[in-house]
Amino acid sequence: MLFPSAQRFKRWSSSALVNPVLQNSLDDVNMLFEFLLAEIEIDKGLRISIKDEELASLRKAKEFDTVCNDIIPKSITEIRRLSARLAAYPRELKKEDFERTVLTMVYTAYRAARSWKHQKNPWAESFISLYKALKHDLMFSYNKKPLH
Repeated sequence: MLFPSAQRFKRWSSSALVNPVLQNSLDDVNMLFEFLLAEIEIDKGLRISIKDEELASLRKAKEFDTVCNDIIPKSITEIRRLSARLAAYPRELKKEDFERTVLTMVYTAYRAARSWKHQKNPWAESFISLYKALKHDLMFSYNKKPLH
């Protein structure tokens, strides 16, 4: 399992957002892009939020909040574990796993940009690992070999 917190979230949740996937249509893709362009904020507790109040009030924004705050990994250790699982993943990623990996990569880039010198390198390395995993996934049908 690539995102174990999604499993835990499924068991604990009684809401309709049991396994949210943000991108089910081109409009959803555009909305996700708008969320990211509108500027996100990460507070001291590592909660991610959309700064634009109007966008943040949309139903898709609630799903975005769930994925970003309850499912994607936030610590460098968890992100490294995800990268290791991705490197050993034997097939193409499911849509929700690809999406969550992209959002983890966005979070990692954000943290790298806002880290002090000695902290930048681990975040940058994690970003590169996630990038390589996504590139491998996009090229999977051509390569058909594990990522190393």
